[in-house]
Amino acid sequence: MAVLLLALLAVAACGDDAIRPQAILPKPLIEQLPADVGLVIPPETRKFIDRETRFGVDWKIELGPGEERLMQDIFKDLFRRVEEFKSLEAARDHQDLKALFEPRVDQYSFVTARETGGRYYAVTIRYRINLYTPAGEKVDSYTLTGYGNSLASGMSGGKPLSRATAAAMRDAAAKFLVQFPEQAAGQRLARNEALEADKPSGSAEAAHIEAVEIDEPVDELDDSPIAASPQ
Repeated sequence: MAVLLLALLAVAACGDDAIRPQAILPKPLIEQLPADVGLVIPPETRKFIDRETRFGVDWKIELGPGEERLMQDIFKDLFRRVEEFKSLEAARDHQDLKALFEPRVDQYSFVTARETGGRYYAVTIRYRINLYTPAGEKVDSYTLTGYGNSLASGMSGGKPLSRATAAAMRDAAAKFLVQFPEQAAGQRLARNEALEADKPSGSAEAAHIEAVEIDEPVDELDDSPIAASPQ
């Protein structure tokens, strides 16, 4: 019986894990900007998949669907009206828009419970959000990094890795929602003014984001509202 159990455990350890993380973004307690903007989620973001093999396990992380929904939620929460387009070409010179946003996933990386001594799974996601004038001229590019982790549990790492990924997505979303209105471009859009290529928005990089303390992993995502940082 013990031999059979060990054999089953070995098979499970060498199996495949495929996940499609989804981040639930609570209603942010922020003041919505009055500008109408365009959102372009490129195919690379909509279809983003990370494939890796770790210790005999083939991982397939389908970020695309979750990232698409997350980006839609972020910009709808931040701006009065958001119109989505399939490409920058389709969005150019659209009437009444003050800016165009193009969010991209630059990098996805994770560590497994085996790599952390069986304690937790941790995830880092780096984003780049390109900012354009209504005519499609590039104004700025913001980099943003989200961090997340989850306690290891059970035989399968799919569920805790999915939780850690969702936490990283939510972390990046919260930081962008709070920090973008403080940027020069955010202040201009708060006045409902269209962005112009000859008037750069300021910093080419969003404020630095500190990593979460991965020595204190969490099991559940915090669904409390996202509030702006005190001034």
